[in-house]
Amino acid sequence: MIRSVRIADASAICEIYNHYVENTTITFEEEPITVTEMQNRIKTVTSTYPWLVLEKDGKVVGYAYANGWKNRSCYRYAAESSVYLSQETTGRGMGSQLYEALFTQLRTSSVHSVIGGIALPNPASVSLHEKLGFKKVAHFKEVGWKFNQWIDVGYWELLLEEIEKTTASHQD
Repeated sequence: MIRSVRIADASAICEIYNHYVENTTITFEEEPITVTEMQNRIKTVTSTYPWLVLEKDGKVVGYAYANGWKNRSCYRYAAESSVYLSQETTGRGMGSQLYEALFTQLRTSSVHSVIGGIALPNPASVSLHEKLGFKKVAHFKEVGWKFNQWIDVGYWELLLEEIEKTTASHQD
C-alpha cells in the first residue's frame, strides 16, 4: 500500500535511511539522522511537495518524496526526487511503484521538471531512473568525499509532460 507520509513514520524512515548513511555513498550525509530531525524534514517537505511511503504488512518499507530543486524563484517548476527502500525490499519493482505514484501527484502540481541526483557508481538507481524515462543531463566528477574516497554525481531529468505524452500514445 502506498500512502502519504505521517509524522509517526519518522522512526521507520530513519531506520531505512540511516542504513544508507552509515553503509553507502548513496547519500552524502555522514551522520545518522535522528527521529526529531526526520520529523522536521517531513514537515518541511510536505508543506509544499508530496512524500509517500510504501507499507507492507503494516510496516514502512520504502518512501519517495520530492523537494525544491534550488531556492531561486525561477526554479519553482523544478523538483528533486528521492526514493529509498529497506534492504529486504530492493529489486522487486517497489521503487518504480513509489516513483510512479509520486509522479502522479506531481503532475497535479505546478512541477514541470523532476531531477534525480545519483552518487556514482549506482547501477540500480541509474536503471530505475532510466526505466521511468529520466535522461542523463550531467556528470560531475569527484564532488563528494565519503569513506575516504571521491564520489561522482550524475543528474537525470524527467519532464512530466513527456510521461503524459508517452501514456497518451500507449492508450491510442
